[in-house]
Amino acid sequence: MAALPNRPKGRSLKDLRMVWRFALRHPTQIAIAGFALLVAAAATSGIPYSFKLIIDKGFAGGGDMGDIGRWFEYLLMLVVIMAAATALRFYFVSWIGERTVADIRLAVHRNLLRLSPGFFEENRPAEITSRITVDTTIIEQVVGSSVSIALRNIVMGAACVVILFALAPKLAGLMLLGVPLVVVPITFLGRRVRSISTRSQDRIAEVGSVTSEVLGAMKIVQAFGQQGRETSRFTDAVERVFATAKRRILLRAMMTGIVILLMFGAITMIIWQGAIDVAAGRMTGGTIAAFVLYGGLLAGAFGALSEVYGDLLRAAGASQRLAELLEAKPDIEAPANPATLPVPPRGELAFDRVTFHYPTRPETSALNDFSLVVKPRERLAVVGPSGAGKTTLFQLAERFYDPQSGRVLLDGVDLTAADPADIRDRISLVPQDNVIFAASARDNLRYGAWDASEDQLWQAARDANAEEFLRALPQGLDTFMGEGGARLSGGQRQRIAIARALLRDAPLLLLDEATSALDAESERLVQDALDRLMADRTTIVIAHRLATVRAADRIVVMDAGRIVEEGTHATLTARGGLYARLARLQFEDRAA
Repeated sequence: MAALPNRPKGRSLKDLRMVWRFALRHPTQIAIAGFALLVAAAATSGIPYSFKLIIDKGFAGGGDMGDIGRWFEYLLMLVVIMAAATALRFYFVSWIGERTVADIRLAVHRNLLRLSPGFFEENRPAEITSRITVDTTIIEQVVGSSVSIALRNIVMGAACVVILFALAPKLAGLMLLGVPLVVVPITFLGRRVRSISTRSQDRIAEVGSVTSEVLGAMKIVQAFGQQGRETSRFTDAVERVFATAKRRILLRAMMTGIVILLMFGAITMIIWQGAIDVAAGRMTGGTIAAFVLYGGLLAGAFGALSEVYGDLLRAAGASQRLAELLEAKPDIEAPANPATLPVPPRGELAFDRVTFHYPTRPETSALNDFSLVVKPRERLAVVGPSGAGKTTLFQLAERFYDPQSGRVLLDGVDLTAADPADIRDRISLVPQDNVIFAASARDNLRYGAWDASEDQLWQAARDANAEEFLRALPQGLDTFMGEGGARLSGGQRQRIAIARALLRDAPLLLLDEATSALDAESERLVQDALDRLMADRTTIVIAHRLATVRAADRIVVMDAGRIVEEGTHATLTARGGLYARLARLQFEDRAA
């Protein structure tokens, strides 16, 4: 799986197409919001003309209170319509923004769950999290607010231009001559804003990455007294965000100021010419008043668009960052016509001349021309020094990766020909680094079999020597475990992971240092339970502590991605090779 692609320096509003595709899933709400927007814009556009009528028909018509009141009633009616339509537009536009962002988050999350572990080796999970949270928040603000403002001002601007030409064609023509003076700085500065906006979002992602990393390793930070160093690192990240934001704000402020100066400067000069026409009797007072109001609305629309443009560019950058996650393709996928695994399952696992390199370490072979057959119901132990390739066997067995050459077979079926879901359904795994979710003990256990009954949950807990401490919890199985199982000891987390695997009840059991975090008494009890369970299934045990693998049917000793020894504990000890040396070092250390 390749890393996320490098993005171009600039951003285009075309990058918002992904957001638009999600928004189009809700045509009814878009139609209502669009209708309300047009009604509100029409009502707003009618207000200046009402003032023209009040001045020309009411005040200039002799000051009859009935005529004046009638025109003010029309004006009040327009205000009521504008208020109601604006409220309706606000509700539905905000609804569309929230719903669109929710749909994007769900789609990104679904796609992330499809991606193989190699993707997360090459792309930091903290940055991915930032994209799902920070970038979607930017899109939410833009879709739920800025887009509506932009559309409203576009409609208002167009309506104002038409009405201005109807009121005073000469003055309107003079006003439009100033439009290029506004468009040029918006275009030039907008490109700069868009580039800096992208960098700003990347800087924010860095802050999220640093925060997640430090919070996840707080005990290590405090144990080694590195609070000062981490404070400095976080400060640097935050200051980079601020420095980039200052540049973006400065450019946007300049862009807004230039637009307002040019627009209102042009309006002032045009009104000046209009005042001369009124004094000469070529224009009524109501017309010039309406022209001024419409000119103000037009200038306000252009000014708002210049501000919204920067927001839209930020959203375009956020949209592309999310689109990269949506478009990422998994390396591991089910074939179009997956092979069917045999029924009933045998639990036979075979490695046939497998060579494998991790994506992030292509220069090093984790397995090198590796061959091994694990027979049904065999209890196989895999030992060897760190980095020998032991855990890689489990990664390939679960088809988290595919080997560069050779084959891995489950019950005689090449894993690349089968559906990964079918493969994993036949495997129970206890990893070396146990994962406890921020949920109840019940849900953590049910991860092995979500439909497990209460009796099955307690039986699994009993077999894993977890029943006693689970019953002692304040709410039993409904007790919240805390972030990462913070309320549990290392041994307790290990036993919950074992119980979860037992509930899976799969024909192939993979135990990666399954008893490493247990004290001597708990280890003995769990090992007794595992001995009973392993009698009816194929089991592969990875262990550094050789005392836990003495009873294995066969022991495979690995080093540098190859099998260097194979046999029972007694034969390997007598042979005097790597296994005997590892055993001697461990037992001497214990004796000492």
